[in-house]
Amino acid sequence: MIGATLVDIRHHVESLASDTGTYYLRCGRTGERPVPATGLYFEDRPVARAAARGTEQYRAVLRQYDPQLPDYDVIACQRPRTGATADGQPTVDVPPPQASESRTVDGRSRVDFCHRLAGALFETIADSPHDGVEDAIMDTYFQTAESIDSADELCLRLLESIATELEDRLDSDEQLEILRATADRLPPRPPTRDPLEATLSRLRSCTLLEEYVLERGTVEFGVLEPASRVMTVRGYALRRPGTRVVTLPVVVELLRRWTGRELSVDWVRVDAERRGACRLAVTTCRTDGSNGLLTVPEVTTS
Repeated sequence: MIGATLVDIRHHVESLASDTGTYYLRCGRTGERPVPATGLYFEDRPVARAAARGTEQYRAVLRQYDPQLPDYDVIACQRPRTGATADGQPTVDVPPPQASESRTVDGRSRVDFCHRLAGALFETIADSPHDGVEDAIMDTYFQTAESIDSADELCLRLLESIATELEDRLDSDEQLEILRATADRLPPRPPTRDPLEATLSRLRSCTLLEEYVLERGTVEFGVLEPASRVMTVRGYALRRPGTRVVTLPVVVELLRRWTGRELSVDWVRVDAERRGACRLAVTTCRTDGSNGLLTVPEVTTS
């Protein structure tokens, strides 16, 4: 399976990394640090070049899932050093520049975010015992993609296809297991007192939503259980008006910041007077029925 190949390639690239390395990979045109080498450093330039080949192979395989995956010119760079010992040797590493996470959609932030998430999901599914899910996702995606030309729209439909098949084929516990394992594959997020607010801020920065308001609750969400937060989001890119809202990216981003074992998205309301703003309740405990981790249905209020 392609997914198993993704896992093997990622493990190979990670095996080349070194805690003391000073070389890293980036796109020569955009400055992006490409998956799966994001956050990794390598001991010398030959090793970094081997990692670059693995990274290019990884992205070529992932492109079989999504032909619109951004095309990077992967190069090896050495991070500069400051300071020197008595014999003139450098002593202090300076971290390499990072591409901003707050770029607009014109800077492909949304596309890159979706592809990183999709890649981690495919790896997780490939490592799972859920045979047939990968093929089902791609069948659903390709049927949808036939009528879409926009790369921006295609990356959203890819996430929607993944959410649809996982919801149809896995029970609530299996869904949470897949999403938590996916969150663990992505680079860790820094600790925060309010993981849900940080999650929504991240999604806004990559233009997956335009505005959000946390309507009630406290910053203790994720610390004291059970807890519930009600949020209103407007301009959410993964909302299908009149049908459902895909919650998958919200949940994965939250799980990168929160370590609790239970989670649900309980409901959605759409207020037509507020330009289609959606209200969702995120709860840190198990609920009866659907857990809303992948999608939730819309209910329009008068």
